[in-house]
Amino acid sequence: MRTFAAVVRTVFGIIALVLATIACGLYIVVISLFRPHNMHTERIVSLWARLFLSLPPATLTAHGQEKLDLDQQYVFVANHLSNFDIPAVLLAIPHRIRFLAKAELFKIPIFSQAMTRVGVIRTDRRAGQAAHASINEGVARAKEVGYSLIIFPEGTRSVDGDLHGFKKGAFRIAIANELPVVPVTISGTWEIWPPGRRIFYPGDVEVTIHDPIPVDGLTTADIGTVREKAHAAVASAYRRPLRSDA
Repeated sequence: MRTFAAVVRTVFGIIALVLATIACGLYIVVISLFRPHNMHTERIVSLWARLFLSLPPATLTAHGQEKLDLDQQYVFVANHLSNFDIPAVLLAIPHRIRFLAKAELFKIPIFSQAMTRVGVIRTDRRAGQAAHASINEGVARAKEVGYSLIIFPEGTRSVDGDLHGFKKGAFRIAIANELPVVPVTISGTWEIWPPGRRIFYPGDVEVTIHDPIPVDGLTTADIGTVREKAHAAVASAYRRPLRSDA
């Protein structure tokens, strides 16, 4: 019965999410023509994230928000377990944050225009140096508007639920733009919907925000040190998935 209920929730939930994404996307595209990057758009993004988490349903608990300066922009770096990570961090982090999205997502009508309007940064690993230039331009625009960034430096979702090594890109961006790095630990989303599974289950999601790591005066030679500090912080609160057979 538990599996049957999960299948029903997944089917109707995905349909509801697709319809809500289209509706929210159209609304954002229209309103941004008149008032780009306004707080009303942020409320729509939060509404979408709440709907996403309500599907399994997932209960969200956040820790460490008091460590952040609301007037400061950051590069948040988090482990990556599931498609539920993005709505979780959008709600847990009390900042206007944007993320990097694969170029393939920008081929989806309406969704593509909405992501562009709200400042989501396009990435294309096949573009080589051109991709780096595009990311740098996107980051500069986001910083100018006042957005912080959320980056998943493992590069992809964890298939086995373990915490894997961090790539350098996020830390290069942080140092180049003089934005403090904030490690973020996500636990619980893998149990809800791990990569490769067709259905999702109810569960508890925990997001822990760690102390910011300053990057003032640092150079690319310091990337490794900052990366190690961030990885150690994320690992300190990481809870490995309970259902390794999912």
